Amino acid sequence: MALFSKEPEKNPKIQPTTTGPTPATSTAPLASPTISSAPSPAPRASAPLPAEGRACLDRGSKITGKVSFEGPARIDGEVDGEISAKDSLMISETAVVTAQIRAASVSVAGKVSGDIIATQRIEIRANAKMSGNLTAPILVVQEGALFEGHCSMQPEGAREDRKITVFPKEERVAQVAGGQKQG
Repeated sequence: MALFSKEPEKNPKIQPTTTGPTPATSTAPLASPTISSAPSPAPRASAPLPAEGRACLDRGSKITGKVSFEGPARIDGEVDGEISAKDSLMISETAVVTAQIRAASVSVAGKVSGDIIATQRIEIRANAKMSGNLTAPILVVQEGALFEGHCSMQPEGAREDRKITVFPKEERVAQVAGGQKQG
């Protein structure tokens, strides 16, 4: 008998646990077998688990402060403070979030008040109520969503690396005048 085999044995050997008559000599039919030769499989043995776990703040959860997620995360409850996620962040329809959010990608279906900065994508779904500034290279706002704020579709790094040179008014006038005399 193989104890850890994924397939059940074809001819399991039933071992009696009582001293009474064995099932082979009993004349009454068995209602349901109560003796098993193979161990029951784990609840999720057939489905492989992901390499990284998925974090979830379920309904009824309320967090105040800084929350950080290493892998994909989903928020169904309430968060007040700051949220950072290295992977994707899903804010479901039941979520109420008042926070500054930084993540790779953010999908909003609930109520969010605060700025969102995403390195990959922000999606505001049809049922969402979003109030705050958005920064991401890709922005999707579905029909029916409520959005109040400003958005920037430049990556955050490009905005910080940008150099602006402002010349004093006299130098600008001289450059324009000098360019016209030569031309």
